[in-house]
Amino acid sequence: MARLAFSFAVMILIMFHFSSISFASSYGSFQLGDQCSSDVECGVGLGCFKCGIDVARCVRSNITDQYSVVNNSMPFNKYAFLTTHNSYAIEGLPLHVSTQEDSIVQQLNSGVRALMLDTYDYEGDVWLCHSLDEKCFDFTKFNRAIDTFKEIFAFLTANPLEIVTLFLEDYVTSPNGLTKVFNDSGLKKFWFPVQNMPKGGQDWPLVKDMVANNHRLIVFTSAKSKQETEGIAYQWNYVLENQYGDNGVEPNECSNREESVLLTDKTKALVLVNHFSTVPVKVLSCKENSKHLIDTIQTCYLAAGNRWANFIAVNFYKRSDGGGTFQAVDKLNGELLCGRDDVHAC
Repeated sequence: MARLAFSFAVMILIMFHFSSISFASSYGSFQLGDQCSSDVECGVGLGCFKCGIDVARCVRSNITDQYSVVNNSMPFNKYAFLTTHNSYAIEGLPLHVSTQEDSIVQQLNSGVRALMLDTYDYEGDVWLCHSLDEKCFDFTKFNRAIDTFKEIFAFLTANPLEIVTLFLEDYVTSPNGLTKVFNDSGLKKFWFPVQNMPKGGQDWPLVKDMVANNHRLIVFTSAKSKQETEGIAYQWNYVLENQYGDNGVEPNECSNREESVLLTDKTKALVLVNHFSTVPVKVLSCKENSKHLIDTIQTCYLAAGNRWANFIAVNFYKRSDGGGTFQAVDKLNGELLCGRDDVHAC
């Protein structure tokens, strides 16, 4: 019995030893660009992704916190934020066209700070959905808006220094339909009032003041009437935006979206750059989210009268051949905050 107990103890120690090794190396030691076979082999802030026919490599998978590198004492429009296009269109539903791999919670935890959501009336509720003829159908719906809104509420509650922006492509026609969802989800607690939004291209409030006032949810709608009827800011009163889809990824081109005023218009303080193909293809997003993305934000800087983007919207935001979307946001924050090519140089 004593020998059996000793053998058992040795086995437990060996198992603990190996589990300790596994735990200690859970982040991995592989560096940016190293060949890998799984996320656990890559270092902190990196993930293992395959780009095209190339082997899988460790690439950036998390944002730099610009507030910790610099501070949060600048106006909101002096910072840049990673934005996911059709953030709700997450892989996993058969026959649905997806644009993202991660859940909303994962996107926010990885540093995404602006979400593009398409809202529709459907089955007596508000749903996030793709559309056919501006209508939601069973085979194009993803999930109820309130479920996503509750995830955003949980994130803002757990992260009291963070600000999230929502861009709603809004087809909800039920009276106060969106307001009800914002109220029921609890998100009204963090609402940035439309009357506090600057006009005429003036600076936004300081981020630290927005945090102190708990005005940490900025919501824009594409429905003009909602600003008057529900107090939801009409996007084109405050934001400039370039072409989206294939027109937005043309090399050396950056022209305004039809709904937007000219990119050179200085009466809007926020600039959004779209950079995603009309048909989302994960393997093609690698190229789109790499050097091509850096080239586009530089092209749009010139097109916007030497103004850097505050938001860059992409598909499959973690797909790249290296620094990807996270490097692009680092560049934007560096340029906006201190005139340097990378926020780490500020």
